Amino acid sequence: MAAKEIGKISHYFDKISVAVIDLKGTLKAGDKITIGDGEDAFEQKVSSMQVEHKKIASAKKSDSVGLKVDKPVKVNWKVCK
Repeated sequence: MAAKEIGKISHYFDKISVAVIDLKGTLKAGDKITIGDGEDAFEQKVSSMQVEHKKIASAKKSDSVGLKVDKPVKVNWKVCK
C-alpha cells in the first residue's frame, strides 16, 4: 500500500524533540509513520501524542498534535502513514 500524506510539521521544539503536526487525516497511537522527504526521511511508531498538554489516543483531520520524534525534523516536512 502506498504511503498516504496525513499531515505536515508546523513546529519543532528541538530541546525536547517534539514536533507539532497539522493533520490532514487521522492518526492514532500505534500507527507507523514516515516523517520527512528523500534521504532525510525516517520511520517511527507513534508511542503517544498530546493536544494542549493532554495525552490522547487518536486525532482527526484538522487537529494539531504534539508528538515525540526520534530524530530532528524540519517545518513543512510531510508526515505519511
